[in-house]
Amino acid sequence: MEAVSALSRVDAPAELAADLAAFHHASYGWALECCRRDRQEAEEVLQACYVKALDGRARFGGNSALRTWFFGVIRYTAAERRRRDGFRRLALMNWFAGRPAPKPAASPEHLSGQGELRTRLNRLIVGLSDRQREVLHMVFYQELTLDETAQVLGLSIGSVRRHYERGKARLRLALANTGETK
Repeated sequence: MEAVSALSRVDAPAELAADLAAFHHASYGWALECCRRDRQEAEEVLQACYVKALDGRARFGGNSALRTWFFGVIRYTAAERRRRDGFRRLALMNWFAGRPAPKPAASPEHLSGQGELRTRLNRLIVGLSDRQREVLHMVFYQELTLDETAQVLGLSIGSVRRHYERGKARLRLALANTGETK
């Protein structure tokens, strides 16, 4: 009898809402079970089911009782959300697996020493020729290979190698004269 009366009123969303409200408590209990007792997930699933039923995406065909049909909608929606969330977690795990582990934080003393060394090194780099500075910048700061640097600067690979080696030698000599060995 419930299926026949609900089927005849299914076209009126207000009447369908009233029929669904009559067994809301039982629907929430079933949603909890389908969502492994996660209250927030159960509330979201139940809300999605009400929306599906009222906007027509889930249609009651009259083959069973309205309550039975709605419990099926809840079960299907909960499974759908678990699948979607599982795919998201899997994609996130794959993304994290491809990322390198974060570097440990440097101590303030180390950072201070790095800053001082960087300042001295920058002063020494200014003393290099323009071409040597450009090549060293591309290799060390932009992490390009010598071949890539040659392409970017429009030079031959031999010229880039010569400027690279001469620039490093001048920096090494200047660092040795200032007391720095690295």
